Amino acid sequence: MAACTAPLGAASIRFLFKDHYLLKTKLLTIPYNLKWVKRGFAANVLSPQSVEDNVSPSYGGPIEHYTRLVEEGILNTDPHQKAVLENLEKLQHTLRGYSNQPTSFFSKMFSKPKAPKGYYIYGDVGTGKTMVMDMFYSYVETNKKKRVHFHGFMLDVHQRIHRLKQSMPKRKAGRMAKSYDPIAPVAEEISEEASLLCFDEFQVTDIADAMILKQLFENLFKKGVVVVATSNRQPDDLYKNGLQRVNFVPFIAVLKEYCQTLQLDSGIDYRRRNRPGAGKLFFLTSDPDVHATLDRMFDEMAFKQNDITRKRTLNVRNRKLLLSKACGTILDCTFDELCDRPLGASDYLVISNTFDTVFIRNIPLLTISKKSQARRLITLIDALYDHKVRVVILADAPLDDLFFQDAHHDDHSHELLDTLDIKQDAGSSLAIFSGEEEMFAFQRTVSRLTEMQTEEYWVEGDRSTT
Repeated sequence: MAACTAPLGAASIRFLFKDHYLLKTKLLTIPYNLKWVKRGFAANVLSPQSVEDNVSPSYGGPIEHYTRLVEEGILNTDPHQKAVLENLEKLQHTLRGYSNQPTSFFSKMFSKPKAPKGYYIYGDVGTGKTMVMDMFYSYVETNKKKRVHFHGFMLDVHQRIHRLKQSMPKRKAGRMAKSYDPIAPVAEEISEEASLLCFDEFQVTDIADAMILKQLFENLFKKGVVVVATSNRQPDDLYKNGLQRVNFVPFIAVLKEYCQTLQLDSGIDYRRRNRPGAGKLFFLTSDPDVHATLDRMFDEMAFKQNDITRKRTLNVRNRKLLLSKACGTILDCTFDELCDRPLGASDYLVISNTFDTVFIRNIPLLTISKKSQARRLITLIDALYDHKVRVVILADAPLDDLFFQDAHHDDHSHELLDTLDIKQDAGSSLAIFSGEEEMFAFQRTVSRLTEMQTEEYWVEGDRSTT
């Protein structure tokens, strides 16, 4: 095994060895990352947490805070953001001291908590939806509030369902028994842990999620849970062209009943505006000596680690995840290693919590024949971005050209169409076969990867000082 003691060359990423490089600079674009907001992405996202764990800054509320950031030149003024914040601030005032749990025995027996309506905020990528929700969240004064990536929340829900099913006594052979429905008990558990749920990136791509959302959220809403969510999709377009969507559509009516819809769409992707770069972090496989260049970058970063370059094995829910090359908090992987294996959000969560820098090499052109791998890459980047993990990319094409739709289904899609007795013409309109959902979600991935190449992002992602 090679020791992580390679000599320091000319630093490819100039700020890696400069302490607090950006502390004296003004960040003139958004989204502004509210560092006091804790983010979750997977299991235990709803673990007990008090209001004191999220210390709000010394402003009167979200609008005052936003106005001050604009006055100081940290944010650009955006009337669309301010309009959404005005609605969220009203909800913040309404939620002051709110609890969805009864305060006495008699109220538990005879009355139900009256919950205010939440908000569903949608718009294009990079318009500041997450920023305004996080700003709202930081000022809400309630005993139980949780902010979580929606993908991680659903992962947690499925784990709870599995646990409850496992705890049930097994039915004896030959006996008929009513099947156990764990959705209501899971909703009961969650409602006891949170009276406010804030979801980032509300999206539905999995049929297993789609089939339980109506029952799950109907129970949560009836238990007085208030929901605020951000999404790139308007409610009517959720799970668009998904399998068995007719069974999903009733959820949309439930969502609209308990959440008001707000559009935040200024037409500007602030992540893609000119911002100081962090040096070259996106490479093409056609670049000369590119693998040697990435090897040197890895060695320069590894020099600061108190570890050796070696294989790593991570524990992911009683499974072993083997990674071929790592040193301390630096991981060096290929695309196939991360996205061509049956990995999911739980794996990427553990990676995000373990490493602060990830090299992803040899990303191919992502055609429709690679839509499963593309979906994993989207989930991976969501996890890394949400945890401020830094990335170095080596790909076969520029970022904007990396994902495209070709006109042909792969062999697996043809087999699945035949199995489901779906005609080719009808199947081409389904998201699972067309790649439309991946194409839509990849816009967010491109936007996020663009921000992940800025100095601001890389400095914030440095865990060596924490």
